[in-house]
Amino acid sequence: MTVELREIREADVPILFAQQADPEANAMAAFPARDEPAFREHLARVLADPANIIRAVVSGDAVVGQIGSWDDDGARNVGYWIGREHWGNGYATAALRRLITIDTARPLWAHIADHNVGSKRVVERCGFVLDRSVQEDVLERIYVRRA
Repeated sequence: MTVELREIREADVPILFAQQADPEANAMAAFPARDEPAFREHLARVLADPANIIRAVVSGDAVVGQIGSWDDDGARNVGYWIGREHWGNGYATAALRRLITIDTARPLWAHIADHNVGSKRVVERCGFVLDRSVQEDVLERIYVRRA
């Protein structure tokens, strides 16, 4: 399995939109889907900010998801979304390992819904450790990578 991170192309947007609109993926991430206009507006806004690193996750010719890092209230966060049809194949782990070599800011933070066991494993494999838990709408585990 080869995973590449590349700039998001216009042809990727319908694929990424469909992946984030998947109800099962939304439940796993504890994050609501956006409608297409809102999705495109949000994506354009994050891509326009030079402080953000946003990439398509590609394996072969397939766009399997997206990954990125951004600043939020003085913290550098990472997040990823892998299409459900690609879950369990190691794409998120490979993509996050690549991203942390591109974005050398530290610490990096990852916010993960407690029930998302797969994502907790991904960040742990990539050197993140549990920092704390917070309860809002869902129980969220906050992981940090300091080195």
